[in-house]
Amino acid sequence: MGKLAYCTVGSNQLPKAKAFYDALLGTIAMRPVFEHPSGGRVYGGDGVPSFAVLGTFDGKPATAGNGSMFAFSFDSRAEVDAFHGRALSLGGTDEGAPGERAPGMYFSYFRDLDGNKLCAFCIASART
Repeated sequence: MGKLAYCTVGSNQLPKAKAFYDALLGTIAMRPVFEHPSGGRVYGGDGVPSFAVLGTFDGKPATAGNGSMFAFSFDSRAEVDAFHGRALSLGGTDEGAPGERAPGMYFSYFRDLDGNKLCAFCIASART
């Protein structure tokens, strides 16, 4: 059976993007796994790649995908709030403050420094 293994976002400002993701992903125990030949960085937990910020393969400017979004799952609303807040404190922009979108479905949205859209969410009871 297939499963999603990793996702990537592009950047035109890799040093700033790596600093952003180092600080943001470090809060959820995702650490750099290796430096990518494009000048980017690959992140993961337990040494397993799962997210990367890269330079483009074709050398053209990176652009944020219209309709593209990557989501990070959390166990509690507090963790969603903290991750969203951290992204904004690092220069990300708010695309939807943390809140319940449907019963038991708590989501937040933000964009990174290059405009890539990301989500932090949890599916849990109102008590978490």
